[in-house]
Amino acid sequence: MAEVRQVARDARRIVVKVGSGVLSNRGVLRQRIFTEIARQVSELCDAGRQVVLVSSGSIAMGSRTLGWSHPGRSIPEKQAAAAVGQIGLSELYRKRFASQGRQVAQVLVTRSGLDHRERFLNARRTLLTLLSLGVVPVVNENDTVATEEIRFGDNDSLSATVVNLVAADLLVILTDVDGLHVHPPEPRKRKPTLYGVIESITPEIVRAAGGSTSAFGRGGMVTKLAAAQSAARSGAATVVCNGTTRNIITQVASGEPIGTLFASGSRLASRKHWLAFTAHPRGRLVVDEGAVHALVERGRSLLPAGIIGVDGSFGIGDPVSCVDERQREFARGLAAYASADVERIKGASTRSITQLLGYSNGDEVIHRDDLVLLGSDVQE
Repeated sequence: MAEVRQVARDARRIVVKVGSGVLSNRGVLRQRIFTEIARQVSELCDAGRQVVLVSSGSIAMGSRTLGWSHPGRSIPEKQAAAAVGQIGLSELYRKRFASQGRQVAQVLVTRSGLDHRERFLNARRTLLTLLSLGVVPVVNENDTVATEEIRFGDNDSLSATVVNLVAADLLVILTDVDGLHVHPPEPRKRKPTLYGVIESITPEIVRAAGGSTSAFGRGGMVTKLAAAQSAARSGAATVVCNGTTRNIITQVASGEPIGTLFASGSRLASRKHWLAFTAHPRGRLVVDEGAVHALVERGRSLLPAGIIGVDGSFGIGDPVSCVDERQREFARGLAAYASADVERIKGASTRSITQLLGYSNGDEVIHRDDLVLLGSDVQE
């Protein structure tokens, strides 16, 4: 166990995600938790480690300020609550960290923002600059403008994206349970066995995960598993633990056997991680069995001859999904041709491209360098 936890002890750059269920209790903010987070994160920074804080709580704080007992019953109400609460949340963090002699910066993002590669890289440069200055970035989804279509849906997913953004070594997810149990805990019953270390997320692990019980939270244990999988493909380990436990962050960062640790996996190149986990596909390419084999088993590029169907409208350079004849997605890539042109050259040989289109962007519809295979068992 101690050897496995060494990865947390050695982590130099850490992303800490704190959920609404930790920061508030039925919409009432836990002031002590904010103080504890600021103290522990500052201790890590003073020790030469870098920390990015991904914080929920703006909707919970705004709802409380507005006198609501709910987080908003519609998207506009949630956005209004977030607009009210974000000011107070930022000020609360500023004061708590200032008492520790440390500055913070507010960073608000949306999926649509990070969906574009240039904006993704701009966000990376900003975060890395803040870290180099000794500032603690406090990241949250911009709930005031997000809609169901573009929102991350939970800050667990956002935290995993931030791991890739800053090339973090460790993701710490603070929640209101001790970690992943063999089955969800029930009120007034003895807590079930807690998983200490999980090397890979199997169907058994997925079944053990339960849903969220907090009205003010959007994620559950299932979203934390997804975040751990994403972080693993960035080469980072993940620890899910109880954020109300005293000194929880420093304990995890010291390698203490607390919470559930999800082991890191093989590191995807950052660009391919962005393509697999952040970019939103603009369309789909249906490919035949031979092309699936060439892509998955032989590491080849996708050629027009292997494409049998085109769905959606996309342009050159847009991300697209690759699905097999059973409509199962197995890869994503950046298209070298627009959807209308792919429709015209699908099934054709590469030497026919210029004749069919009047131009050529190369033989590949998706070059291998612009393609990522999906699935934790795939080595890139």
